[in-house]
Amino acid sequence: MDSLLRSGPAGAEAVVDTYRELALPLVEQLAGKGFRDQWEALAGLGVLRLDPPEPEAGAAADPAAPGPVTRSLAMIEGIGLAGVDPGVVYAMASQVFGMEYPLRAALPAAAWQAVARIQDGGELLCHALTERKGGSDPLSMDTRARRDGDGYVLDGAKTFITAAPVADLALVFARTGEGRSPFSLSAFLFPVPTPGVTRAGAFAKTALPGVPMGELVFDGVRLPAGSLVGGEGSGLALLTSTTTWERALLLGYALGPMRRTLRRLTDWASERGHFGRRMGASHQVASRISDMALVLHRSRTLLYGMAARLDAGTPTRRLSAEAALTKISVSEDYVRLTEHATALSGVRAFIADSELPADLHSPMAALTYAGPNDLLRIGVAREFGLPVEN
Repeated sequence: MDSLLRSGPAGAEAVVDTYRELALPLVEQLAGKGFRDQWEALAGLGVLRLDPPEPEAGAAADPAAPGPVTRSLAMIEGIGLAGVDPGVVYAMASQVFGMEYPLRAALPAAAWQAVARIQDGGELLCHALTERKGGSDPLSMDTRARRDGDGYVLDGAKTFITAAPVADLALVFARTGEGRSPFSLSAFLFPVPTPGVTRAGAFAKTALPGVPMGELVFDGVRLPAGSLVGGEGSGLALLTSTTTWERALLLGYALGPMRRTLRRLTDWASERGHFGRRMGASHQVASRISDMALVLHRSRTLLYGMAARLDAGTPTRRLSAEAALTKISVSEDYVRLTEHATALSGVRAFIADSELPADLHSPMAALTYAGPNDLLRIGVAREFGLPVEN
């Protein structure tokens, strides 16, 4: 089965294998540990680092080595394939693709170096956009940053923020202009323990419970001018970049769990007796297993294809529709694969300590985060020239 799913570039497949092997011993060691402990241990493997290690002195560069984005995706898939908690893998994918790559492109070199330590896992970054009154419509936000001397004063609140209860740094989007102008928003990067910032308690989640989610409240938070990312009014442009990166590659976190589920069900169907024969001899069972392989193959092909486009230097502004289509396809295929697994497992899918438990909430949540699929479809339709409104 594995040979059917190793359709990526040879260098990328080697990285998947390497990081699976590196993460396997950590899975047992980290069982029962908190999110931050898991984060730091996995970061120690280099999962958050955007650039590959420098070759040893005198060593020639490996011509089969994948590009940095493809390598990042392969590392994420590898640790997921090892069985690392999917919530932790999701959070790492979110930071790498939704924040690190876009910020490195947006920040001056010196400013990036000042926060590049997040790649070592000692500090954790969160992305604060959504507000209680809306998340998919950023131009409706109320959080405001007003000029004060040579800095800004920030007031407002953000919610449903991955890792907010434990984050050290926050990328916060706020209104600096009026109305729905594309230049009315700005982005700020600053430490969460800044005076005036309050963390609300973590939400009790049913999906991806391994990563905390919470709120940040800003009450007269004084920010230096250096916390502004890009120029004033460039927040929507940065947001477009972060969301395109995230939609393109965030679902890479699901590849490991999808492969593990397919392997588990295939092994079980091959061995289980059913009506006097092995369960896998049933055409219906074989069809479901094949459909699971189909959606996994399609998801890997789409994600690694997007990574290759980004490695080739394709601007994110030219990838927004493709990123949305990738996110829609992979998230819906994740749900399909899980539905097939549930049908094959029967009641065992709903017994927590069975050999075939199924997590339906987390795949369903993939339909919503990084933009609800229904709204993403509207954006794609606009690319075809349809005069559709939200």
